[in-house]
Amino acid sequence: MQMFRGDRLKKLRIKKGLTQQELGDIVGVTKSAVCFYEKDKRNPSLENIIDFMHIFAVSADYLLGAEAQIKTVTDEEYYEVTTMSKEEVIFIEELKKNKDIYEILFDNPKRGAELVKNKLS
Repeated sequence: MQMFRGDRLKKLRIKKGLTQQELGDIVGVTKSAVCFYEKDKRNPSLENIIDFMHIFAVSADYLLGAEAQIKTVTDEEYYEVTTMSKEEVIFIEELKKNKDIYEILFDNPKRGAELVKNKLS
């Protein structure tokens, strides 16, 4: 079962200007191991995923295939993360194209949902 997104690792590595050998040296694996990760033939260890998170300043969700995240900070010590699917992100982007509808839904989501529900009924 493949859980790690090797294509994302490869894009991040190239963007940072690292070779497979250089990345492998940084995290303590061989060049061929990095190649296997990027081709989705092997999953990296949890320790390596954490290393990749720090090296590339991305979340584990991103490396594991989540499309987007929303962080809700409730105080300085705690925050909640909600992952959004690609379809949800596309939906929101489409809503943003209609400024009036987006503002109604964004300003008062409950009222906006009721307006949509009443319109469809």
